[in-house]
Amino acid sequence: MRAMTQDIETTEKEEDPIILYIMRAVERGSAVAPRDIAIEIADDRAKENSPKDAWRKYLLAVKQQAKHLAREGRISILRRGKPIDPNKMKGLIKLSLPVADNSEE
Repeated sequence: MRAMTQDIETTEKEEDPIILYIMRAVERGSAVAPRDIAIEIADDRAKENSPKDAWRKYLLAVKQQAKHLAREGRISILRRGKPIDPNKMKGLIKLSLPVADNSEE
């Protein structure tokens, strides 16, 4: 059973490295902007002649994967420091480890 679990984890890691970047970023402890994760990805994959704004091509993928991870409950999407519904994600947001929604609406 353990070998099967490792195979699944390995397959997930090979299929989507964006998730790994997001999880590593939020596990550092503080909330992080999707832009910062996209910049980190672009820096890791940069070539000598890459433009400085190469990170922009990774931004949409980071946001899409963040939405997916938030729906699974693995991270929280924050606006103004409060968790929001991943389906209503827009504007300036940050990503963090899951936090409880204490709003009494």
